[in-house]
Parts: sequence; structure tokens; C-alpha cells
Amino acid sequence: MVQVHKKFTDEQVRALFKGYCQGILDRAVIEETLEIGRSRFFALLKEYRHNPDTFSIAYQRESPSRGLPVSVEKEIKEELMLQKSLIDDPTLPITTYNYSAIRDRLADRGIIVALSTIIDRAKGLGCYQPQPKKKVHDREVITTAIGALIQHDGSHHRWSPYAKEKWVLITSIDDFSRMLLYADLFEQETSWAHIKASETLMQTNGIPFSYYVDSLRVFRFVQGRDSIWRKHVLQTDEADPQWRQVMKVLGINVTFALSPQAKGKVERPYRWLQDRIVRTCAIEKLATIDEVRAVVRQEVDRYNNHQVHSTTGDIPSIRFERAKREGNSLFRPFVLPKPYTLAKDVFCLRERRMVDGYHKISLFNHEIRVPKVPLRKEVEVHLVPDMQRDALEIRIWWETQMVQSVVYPLNEFPGVHF
Repeated sequence: MVQVHKKFTDEQVRALFKGYCQGILDRAVIEETLEIGRSRFFALLKEYRHNPDTFSIAYQRESPSRGLPVSVEKEIKEELMLQKSLIDDPTLPITTYNYSAIRDRLADRGIIVALSTIIDRAKGLGCYQPQPKKKVHDREVITTAIGALIQHDGSHHRWSPYAKEKWVLITSIDDFSRMLLYADLFEQETSWAHIKASETLMQTNGIPFSYYVDSLRVFRFVQGRDSIWRKHVLQTDEADPQWRQVMKVLGINVTFALSPQAKGKVERPYRWLQDRIVRTCAIEKLATIDEVRAVVRQEVDRYNNHQVHSTTGDIPSIRFERAKREGNSLFRPFVLPKPYTLAKDVFCLRERRMVDGYHKISLFNHEIRVPKVPLRKEVEVHLVPDMQRDALEIRIWWETQMVQSVVYPLNEFPGVHF
């Protein structure tokens, strides 16, 4: 349909209808000139006769655009200014605006606003950052089954502006499904924290084929970095950290990332979790690790069960369960390797000691009697900290048997970091 206001001026159309009213021009001539139909002709004629002097064909919307309620505008502004304060705080791991997070938080409160609307308001308030160009990843790990590769890492940050200390978020993500199989906060990043994280994952899902980690000293001994006295004796990977010893006992391959880009698949969920967790903690004024843990669980549920992953095009949990149902899995059933019958003899910290002439071993300034082991024989000591009960269980193995078990209060080992 021809838009009359784009082809003719008000004066030209007024002249045509004036000629029609004076009987000079025929209706068919005017319709042909303006390229309009009969209905449109009479609608314009009615407007002209109503007030010939002010008649205009300028386009006007039949209904004015609807603005947002004042209360909604206020909510959007408050969310944007809160994010600005988080970005301006150098102690928090927040450097960009997350407009999707604002949209989701408003939706949780029953306020449905388009993402484009939030971005438009952000531009007006000076809270807009253009999207950075995506970086090209020089290495990627490609898998064809769940359990083929678990990307595992820790992220040490101040997770709430109301928290006085930093905590570490340890996560494990299945490479094939992109599902977060483990995520929890710990007060400190220790070998024991990573061992317990791996234990929870395996007892829930089974034993994976391999783990993918960085070269943090928790995972890998690097010559010249981790020990001055050892550097002339042991080369890189000739000494196994505690976490890797657990992997060896279970027959799990460990691969080390050679660059930050190579760990992009686990780093991106970290950034996503950081954004969501810190922003939620700021809004809800959370200060304790238990309060923040609840937010972690909420955001992991959102990531795993409610969002389509941009790479796979699937919701992670659905992709994971479908692979499991179709037998597309490299997870092995969780079975303890012989001779162990308890999980705590696998998921533990290990030391080796020599039995002295008095049938004793010395462990962190404690002497423990080992009566059933021949003198001068080496035993394997399993340390199992119980943080909730402030206790340390020490289980001593020789060959294929446990020969001693004792329990001490943790406070008797002040110089030992578990």
C-alpha cells in the first residue's frame, strides 16, 4: 500500500479534495493520483471536511508507544548502579556488566523486561560496555563421551563484598556435556580440598577416564619451582603431589594444560559463576561461607538445568543424561582397588616412613608404635583429616594389610596444613 504522506505534501492533497468538494475533480481521478482505494479515499475525505485548514496526511501512530512503569525504571536503575559499584571495587572479581543477570533477577521478582531495554537504559546511565571481541583459543580438548575428560580447577576470590576473607571455589566440569559435576566453596585451597572434591564426584558419577588440570603445585611437581633441595635430584613429574597419587591409585589419566587458553571450557563457567555469585551476594548482603554456598548451589542448578549451552546447543544435564542412557560414557563404576575396602584409604593424604629399632615410626613429632611390621621396613601412612570433628585418623599399611590405626586431635599438628 502506498504511503500518501511520503509522496505528496499536505497542500497537494488538500487541493485535490478541495477540487472534489467543488465538483471539479472526480473521485476515480483522485484515487488514481494518490494510488489509494475507495475506503482510504473516504477516510481522508472525512478528515478533510472535518477541518480543511488543519488537514494533514503526516503519519501518526494509532497508539502511542508505551513506556515502562516508574517503579520498573527504578528497579532497572538500581540494578545497574549496583553492578557499577561492584565493577569499581578492585577487590572483587567483577570487571564487566552482566545485563542477562539483571534480566534474570528482575524476572525472579516477576518483572519481565527485554534485554535490549536494559541495555538501552544502561547506555543512558553510563553503565554500558560494548562486547569485547572473542579470543581465538589455540587449543581445545575434544571428547566424544561423558567421563572422557573432567576439567578440574579452583578459583580463589572474595566472593562477596560483605565477606572479610577470600574463599576458593573448586569445580569439575564434564567436557562432553559441559555439565558442572561438582562445585563447592572451601576456606583454603589445599590438597585435601581437591581430594574431597574428586571423591564426591566419583562416588556420585563413577570413575572418569581422565582429568584435565593446570600446573598448580597441588596437581603437579615442577622442578625448580616446588622444592629447592629436590631440584638437583628430582625432575618435573618425578614426585607426585597428594592429589595425583589418588589419581594413580584409581588408574585415572591426568593431563596438564599448557596455557590459560587451553582451559577455556572450565574458565568460562568460572567467569559465569563469578558474575552471578558476586552480584547475588552483593544484593542480598551475604557475608558467611555457608550463605554463599547456597547461592553457588542455586547458580549451578541454573547453569546445569535451565540454560542452553552456546557450544553444544543443549541443556547440560539433558545432554549428560542422554549420553548416559545411550551408553555413551567412559565413567567406570566406583569400585575400590584391592586391597582397600574403605574409601578413606583411597581418598587420603599419603606419607612413607621407616620402622625404627623400637617398632615405631616418627610422624610430625609424634611417635606411633607399629608392632606387626619387621624392623627397618617402610610403611605407607594414610592421613584422613576430619574437619568437622577436628580429628586426624592415621592408618598405617604394610604390603597389603592395615597394621595400625590411631586417631589424634587436629590441634596436635599445628604446623601441618591439610
